[in-house]
Amino acid sequence: MVNDRDPTAFLLEEYNALVKKELDWKLRVLQGPSTTRCVVDGKKVIMLCSNNYLGLANHPKLKEAAVQAVKSHGAGSGSVRPIAGNMDIHIELERRLAKFKKCAASLVFQSGYSVNSGLIPQLADVGDLIISDELNHGSIIDGVRLSHAQRAVYKHCDMDDLEKVLDETEKQSPAPRRILITTDGVFSMDGDIAPVDKIAKLAKDHGAMVFVDDAHGEGVLGDGGRGIVSHFKLGRNDVHVEMGTFSKAFGVVGGHISGSRALINFALNRSRTWLLTGSHPPAVAAACIAAIDILENEPEHVQNLWKNTDYFRKEIRRIGFDTGKSQTPIIPVMVGKSADAKRLSARLFESGVFALPIVHPMVAENQARIRTIMNAALTREDLDEALGAFESAGKALSLI
Repeated sequence: MVNDRDPTAFLLEEYNALVKKELDWKLRVLQGPSTTRCVVDGKKVIMLCSNNYLGLANHPKLKEAAVQAVKSHGAGSGSVRPIAGNMDIHIELERRLAKFKKCAASLVFQSGYSVNSGLIPQLADVGDLIISDELNHGSIIDGVRLSHAQRAVYKHCDMDDLEKVLDETEKQSPAPRRILITTDGVFSMDGDIAPVDKIAKLAKDHGAMVFVDDAHGEGVLGDGGRGIVSHFKLGRNDVHVEMGTFSKAFGVVGGHISGSRALINFALNRSRTWLLTGSHPPAVAAACIAAIDILENEPEHVQNLWKNTDYFRKEIRRIGFDTGKSQTPIIPVMVGKSADAKRLSARLFESGVFALPIVHPMVAENQARIRTIMNAALTREDLDEALGAFESAGKALSLI
């Protein structure tokens, strides 16, 4: 008997269910480079939702470095790094990154997601415990789920609750072999900063490792954009794994970790996302090196980012919007209902401002917002025009 049922029917059914609930992604098209004034779906707009914090994605120095690397090293690496894809330009990038981060060694992964999904399960296994902030990024959550370790969650940035979890752990019999505390450095939906200094102290008191995902802190926080470890003036014995990404403030793509030489040797031998994925094209590695050069030699980019952040946050609050817990260039404009956030985003786009709504289930119900992200290259004219659009749309929709 032949079964005529289509085994892929669920794909369309589940997609249609998302459409009915207005939870599907409708992808807009960026036509040209990621700049502060760009063209999206044929419309000229001010970009307020890119992670390109320092405006480096279209920087001439990065583009020239990429072009020269293609000429000298070709278009691709030809392999994974453990076999034949480990090029001198990859080694130089890691040397420069470790120097920038002021640590013993760094290792570049293909993406930030591949760091979390590939390394976290290797750091904690059967008999171990991973403790995670309840609002950690999905890539951390996936990494934790891939592990065979026990799991515990503490309330968002609540150090009393983290201490309670650690205290309860000590009462277990047998006690976990290893404890790994994982947290975002900057939380991408609210723009608040994890109290990594306090996390590090609790970890030290309880003999735990600390893993910080600093994707949104690199190029933003700390001395010259060196990230959250620098921001809190912590040592390398305080944060054992500092994860970051080249796809945001650095303007390119790729993930990385920084820490001890033992960490790097362990990761490159155990993390399958690193071992089994082709290495970055030479142009990518060269552009990342150029981005590090800029951060080391042109501090005005980080300075401008914070000037724009402080101005926009102050003015959007003056208009009457709530920016939640934001402490960083991620500035959520809190709206409440998902439908209202979508309407506000559409109005903004009509007015020439590209800023996307973040709605349930990405955030809790009635916590929908427009997530704006500041950029060092935005001018005061850009910001004032965007603020005017927010004020006009907010009044038209009775949100302010």
